[in-house]
Formats: sequence, C-alpha cells, structure tokens
Amino acid sequence: SSDLRPRRRRNREEEGGAMAEFSALESLLEMGFTQSRVEKALALTGNQGIERAMDWLMEHEADPDIDEPYVPPQGNVLGTQEPPEGGVPESLEAFSDPTAGGSEEQSVDAKRALTEEERAEQTRRMMELIAQKQKEREEREKREQIEQEKQRRKQGQELSMIRQKMQEDEMKKLADERRREKMEEKMAKQRVREKIERDKAERAKKFGGAGASQTLPPAEPFPAVPTPSSPILEPPVKREYDQCRIQVRLLDGSSLTQTFRAKEQLAAVRLYIELHRQDNADPFILLTSFPRRVFTDEDMEKPLQELGLVPSAVLIVAKK
Repeated sequence: SSDLRPRRRRNREEEGGAMAEFSALESLLEMGFTQSRVEKALALTGNQGIERAMDWLMEHEADPDIDEPYVPPQGNVLGTQEPPEGGVPESLEAFSDPTAGGSEEQSVDAKRALTEEERAEQTRRMMELIAQKQKEREEREKREQIEQEKQRRKQGQELSMIRQKMQEDEMKKLADERRREKMEEKMAKQRVREKIERDKAERAKKFGGAGASQTLPPAEPFPAVPTPSSPILEPPVKREYDQCRIQVRLLDGSSLTQTFRAKEQLAAVRLYIELHRQDNADPFILLTSFPRRVFTDEDMEKPLQELGLVPSAVLIVAKK
C-alpha cells in the first residue's frame, strides 16, 4: 500500500546508515583509534562519515574524558516506540510486502559492500587527513610558543623598565633630600649672620654714646660682654662635618666623585657605584688603601662618619 512504502524506505535507509557507521567504525579501528573513542566520535558527529569523526577525534584528543564511554541521551530508542493503535510495527512492515522496493534494496546492498580497493583508498585518505591535522596542530602549537615567548620577553622588558624607574626615583629622592638639607643649612647660616649683625648693632648702640663724651673708663666692661652670640670669634675646637666627598676608583681605572651626607650609610655609596659604573657588572667590595681596610656587609649599615670617611675619602673597587 502507499502508507507502507515510505516506512520501508526509512527502514532501508536506517539499515544503510548502520552499515555505513559499521564501515566507518572498522576503518577508524584499523587506523589505531580505540573503540571507545571511535564510538563516541561517530555518535557525537551524528554518524556523518569518517572525515567528520576524524575531525572530532583530532580536535578533542587532549580532552580529559576522551576515553570515557559514550552515554546516549535519555529518550526514545530506535525500535522501542510502540506502534499506533491498529498499526504494524515498522520493524515488521519491512517484511510485510516482499514485492515492494526491489531496486531500493539493491541500492542499499551496493552501499553496504566496500571492495578492498575502496577500503584501501579510504584508509589512505584518512591517513593523509591525520597527517594534515597533525601538521596543522604542530604549526598552531609553534605559533602559540612563539607568542608566549614574545609575551615573556615583553614582561621582562617591562619589569626591567620598572626596576630602572624605581632606581631613578630613589636617586631623585636622595638628590632632593640633599638639596633640601643644603637649603636648610644655608638658611641657618643666614640666620646666624643676621643675629651677629643684630648683636653688633646693639653693642654699637649701647656703647656708642659714651665715646662721644670722651669718657674712656666705660670701655673697660666691653671685654666682659658675653660672646656666645658671635660664634665666629670663638677659637675653633673641632669642626663637625655634615657632608662627605667620596672619590671611587673603578676596576677599569676610571673614577667617580660624589658628595654624601656624613650620616648616610656606606650602602648609599655602594648603590651609587652600581648605578653609575660602566666597566662590568661583577660583584665587588670596597676598601681603602691607607690605612688599608676592607669594608664588610656589616659596615654597609654604618654611617660614613662612623667609618672615618668624613670629610673626604678615596674608596677602591675590587673584585669580590
């Protein structure tokens, strides 16, 4: 009848799809893939052929669950659906009319069988496809490695620039501190000079009128006038230096000269040498020739004044 023919045609197409799936399964197994991977690839690609399954296997080769068995989704399974009321199951309808669709059966049988030459050709195409996919993957991984190396070098350059900027900021900060201290010292000296001038003016105002009346005795108390207000007239006992001029002799014979505060640590001199030396980047130590003294790591934390390098000194750079 006319209602049975479409159903028989669908049955034959499903049988032909099953045979094609079985042929693809055998071909992929012959290529060395495991059965669980092949079954999963065919199921997830909708049994659309070996090439689609091959693409899926190459793309998901690194998946952690690639070897787990495929679990089909819950639902109607082929052949388990009950026929409608008064109908005949499709699995039996295929055999109800032995005279229908003879040419269609022959077409399906022709699709089922694969000759050895066709199988070999199919295997060859699949191996070429595998080689092509592997080559594409290697090229992609190579490009990724090159990009990662570029990123690593870029990050290294950025880190180096940040470190250099930090050093420049530190030196700028030290320079600003020195300028501020010099300015404060200059202002303090100016205040001392102004105080001396005021003291002179007061003494002149106090004793200036007695000189006009030619009375010399009042001049006797003049030496008794307290003089702490005029420190310049006092005899120098021991001068306290607040700055230190350091000359550094490098390994290549050149030298560096810089002024530091007397209370700065020897580590500041070492940092200045590391930032301005041009000979090499080898580790070094600092020493003085006369009297000969080699400065240790503990000395780096001590101020220049305590190390006897004030008001000036010559430091020699030697290999460590």
